[in-house]
Amino acid sequence: MKAAFLFVILPWIVLGCNAAKTTSTVKEPTDIVSSSRQALNQDQIIYFRAAGNEPFWSLKISDTGFQFSYFTSKIQTFNAPLVAPIAGQDANVKRYRIVTESGQMNIQIIQNDCKDSMTGVLSPYTVEVELKLGTAPIFITYKGCGEYITDARLHDTWILETMNRKPIGNDDFSMGFPRLEINTKSNHFYGFAGCNGMSGSVFFEKEVLRFTKIATTRKMCQTQNKEMDFIKILQSTSSYELSNGKLILRNTSGEELIFKK
Repeated sequence: MKAAFLFVILPWIVLGCNAAKTTSTVKEPTDIVSSSRQALNQDQIIYFRAAGNEPFWSLKISDTGFQFSYFTSKIQTFNAPLVAPIAGQDANVKRYRIVTESGQMNIQIIQNDCKDSMTGVLSPYTVEVELKLGTAPIFITYKGCGEYITDARLHDTWILETMNRKPIGNDDFSMGFPRLEINTKSNHFYGFAGCNGMSGSVFFEKEVLRFTKIATTRKMCQTQNKEMDFIKILQSTSSYELSNGKLILRNTSGEELIFKK
């Protein structure tokens, strides 16, 4: 029963310091409950979270740093400023090496299906955290599952305005301008490609956005319609920018799509 109670309060753990300061602290459960509103506000800047069982632990990565929370007889947290990840060469693997006055932490995030050992819920990443505090002689290893939190600002309907730095017109899309309806909760998108309807999945990591598994209807299109050019750029998108109500999608070849809300 005690373990179940700890599992319930795990999502309400609050980041206890800013990026300029690193600490290892102990918090009573009553502190967690009283600061739940603050935790909800902080969730808006978190872009990756992970958790594991036996012992229960959680990891949050945000623009301000790392928060690793774990359970002994009390809830404890290890906070550290953000460092750049080391990317794997042959697979989607990110490794972080963190050293502070309080201790050391190594994080490995691998894109690979992961099943929660208690709930059976599937996540797209396996996560391993190694933690060594103070003068401890060895690292303690924690294993679990994680996921990236898709940028909520993408959740909207977007109408194409510019393709490869040229404004589009009726000569390009006589049946209507392409549009994207992005759902960041389900990581799916729907829309119109300029002639056919389309749908697919959204892949998101920090500063990475891809549109995958794109499927369209099979209506015959006019030869001058630029639907195929639009789809080609969309499915090769690798990064994005949000600015002044505009969504800018780019690929590694320098091609670009600009949408407005």
